[in-house]
Amino acid sequence: RFGYYLMIGIFTLYLKDAETGFGMSEKESADLYGTFIALVFLTPFIGGLLADRYLGYKKSIIIGGILMAAGYMMMGVHNITALYVAMTLVILGNGFFKPNISTLLGNIYNTADFKHRKDEGYNIFYMGINIGAFICNFFGAALQIILGWEWAFFAAGVGMLIGVAVFLMGSKHYEGYIEPKGMQPGDMPMSK
Repeated sequence: RFGYYLMIGIFTLYLKDAETGFGMSEKESADLYGTFIALVFLTPFIGGLLADRYLGYKKSIIIGGILMAAGYMMMGVHNITALYVAMTLVILGNGFFKPNISTLLGNIYNTADFKHRKDEGYNIFYMGINIGAFICNFFGAALQIILGWEWAFFAAGVGMLIGVAVFLMGSKHYEGYIEPKGMQPGDMPMSK
């Protein structure tokens, strides 16, 4: 969440910056931001469905993290086409990442061994999100002021890559909970 909230915090400022950004009006930047956020919240439905049926949670989380990191870093490239490609990568990456990290955590804490510690697990999870969302603002502001927009976006990407690396290092702790469920009786086919 460090990367996501850093990027969200500076996104419209970057779009409106007349000198080193895109010089968009308030209306243009708000339209683009609103569309972006709407798609960010729509794609987890699809990413969760693909993870449940085909990919599994670990693969989906890794794919999502890498796509988001690439998108964050690419946002610093001062080119309108690159900006739209970067936004698409973040939208798709979030669709794979966001629903599946929560589902994986829920799967682990629904077992008999951990059920009594479910509240503790989610508290740690949300504290990590809140700490990342809090500290990213300091990094984003300092990097933008000292080095420019591209370095602030790069920091968001690096933060995401660190998150993926930490996730991979902890793989042994969730090995039995990452497999896709596949089609269950009564499930609607993907074509519908």
